[in-house]
Amino acid sequence: MKEIQEYEKDIASIRNMMERSAKFISLSGLSGVLAGLYALAGAAVAYFSLHYPVSPINYRTYSLQSPEAMLKLILIATAVMVASIGTGLWLSNKKAQKHGLQLWTTASKNLVINMAIPLVSGGIFILIMLYTGHFGLAAPACLVFYGLALIQGSANTFDEIRYLGFSEIILGLISASVPGYGLIFWAIGFGVLHIIYGVIMYNKYDK
Repeated sequence: MKEIQEYEKDIASIRNMMERSAKFISLSGLSGVLAGLYALAGAAVAYFSLHYPVSPINYRTYSLQSPEAMLKLILIATAVMVASIGTGLWLSNKKAQKHGLQLWTTASKNLVINMAIPLVSGGIFILIMLYTGHFGLAAPACLVFYGLALIQGSANTFDEIRYLGFSEIILGLISASVPGYGLIFWAIGFGVLHIIYGVIMYNKYDK
């Protein structure tokens, strides 16, 4: 009986080692919460800079086609992205050090590569849409390509990332079918969903 228990412990230990080497488990749930807060703050800045006093709930019959408006939106989105990535790296590094792990491993490299493919291609596609005047589909495209990136990278990290990816894609498709509310859907996708999944991951993996 003792030998069976020892074998089971060995098998569990081997499985744990394989999972650590194959998956990036240093991802911090708190970074998801903060990324969501950054996105909500960015959406608020965009609203007061470009829409106010028009209510974001009202259907917009106009598009933000001026170069100045596009530049503001791109700068806000870039600031949110840089802050989110920087915070994610910092918190993930702290988590890795806490558990005696390395941040930059084969799993993390594969995660970056797998996510970069849809993110880079999606970014180029969105810039092309803006250049050709398809402004209304920019926000939905951001959500869809981001969701694809999460699903693509989920094989190298926690399973919850895959479900977040599906949620982003569904939200992006809904946004594409309801033009004029891109900022609201952007805030929900990058803000609210990040906070929800960040809290779930923090309670499950970080405590």
